[in-house]
Amino acid sequence: MEQAIDSPAGTAARGMEVIRIQAEKDCLSSALRELWRYRELLYFLTWRDIKVRYKQTLLGFSWAILQPLIAMLIFSLFFGRLAKMPSDGLPYPLFSFAALVPWTFFSTGVGKASNVLVGSQNLLRKVYFPRLAMPIASILAGVVDFALAFSVLLVMMVWYGIMPTLNVLWLPLLFLLAFCTALGISLWLSAMNVRYRDVRYITPFLVQAWMFMTPVVYPATLIENPLVRAAYALNPMVGVVEGFRWALLGMNTAPGPMIAVSACAALLMLVSGVAYFRRMERDFADVV
Repeated sequence: MEQAIDSPAGTAARGMEVIRIQAEKDCLSSALRELWRYRELLYFLTWRDIKVRYKQTLLGFSWAILQPLIAMLIFSLFFGRLAKMPSDGLPYPLFSFAALVPWTFFSTGVGKASNVLVGSQNLLRKVYFPRLAMPIASILAGVVDFALAFSVLLVMMVWYGIMPTLNVLWLPLLFLLAFCTALGISLWLSAMNVRYRDVRYITPFLVQAWMFMTPVVYPATLIENPLVRAAYALNPMVGVVEGFRWALLGMNTAPGPMIAVSACAALLMLVSGVAYFRRMERDFADVV
């Protein structure tokens, strides 16, 4: 006895949604379409990460403030007081904390997003959904931490009597640059981590080395050669950190060309990260 098999046309005629899963050549546009289709899932993944991040901790969301605050105190003691590191005429605690707020968002996002696929391997094997949603959700969950640390930065600015200028209008774009940088490197690392588990050991060292290649504890004005500054700005976080200080603290050292170079580098990192992630994701369920 033969069993009739419904065609997609017949299924659609009865009001049932037909979802066809296939590889697409256009990586970026197809990824955006898929993410928009699964936007509710992205929201719930983000909300889950926010709730789980500090679950069963004594201090809870206070860690979002304590992490950059403790780092600021250490840097102020060793780099500001002992090493006499210049801070472009600003109080060194405020100078370093203004950089640590976006840097902590970046480093925490990369650390968590690079391991999110391996940590959710059971979900990858059972259900289809755009895998891009997982690293994006991990980084979006850090927005809450960023907001809490940023509120402390505003209090410090009032304490030191520094009021923001109209340059503060650039902050949303600077934050978007930090987000794109974190997402771009996370897509590379999370996809490689599925196949090469060494990535989980390399990532903390990479992030730590990256911090010293970013003007967090020192000003970028120490680099005077224009060509060297342009090459230095290929690190997208250079533009983010210098931009935050300029936008919030009223510094006269507008990052200008450095922002342009950093933005181009971040865009290249993001587009290449999406392409690599999409090429590797077809094997995630088999390899993870």
